[in-house]
Amino acid sequence: MSVSHKYTVITPVTLSIALLITSCSENKASQCQQLIRVVNAGTSLIDKSKGTQVITSIQLSKDLEFVTKSIRELNLKDPKLKEFQGGFVKIFQNLSQAVAIAGKALGATKIADASTSGREKIQKARAEIDSALTTAITVGKQSDTLINQMNKYCSKPE
Repeated sequence: MSVSHKYTVITPVTLSIALLITSCSENKASQCQQLIRVVNAGTSLIDKSKGTQVITSIQLSKDLEFVTKSIRELNLKDPKLKEFQGGFVKIFQNLSQAVAIAGKALGATKIADASTSGREKIQKARAEIDSALTTAITVGKQSDTLINQMNKYCSKPE
């Protein structure tokens, strides 16, 4: 058996054991850390991709879908953290959809021809981009509020 094959078998087994051990001893603090870690990963994706082109926007939308799925799959026991979890699932779903709409609309403006129908396509795309931006701003404010609430909750001793 080659050395690299040994590691491909050992690494997943080690990771599984580590996850099993930590999941057995999860308390409020560790559950908070899990949720915060995934939310921060999603937030950093957004910060890193601000003002990017169509292809990057569409990829960001897919990445945010993955973050949404990761948040949804967290096995949190604390009822209040489950509430926060549901809120963040909605936030990242809405952001993913808004970014996808904006990316597609931006793409439509790039291929619109110089004609009356092309100008109409650009106007429609501009409206979709404005709507997506408004959604993103609203969802961003909701996210800030939820993050502040979660930080207060997680900073309280058990």
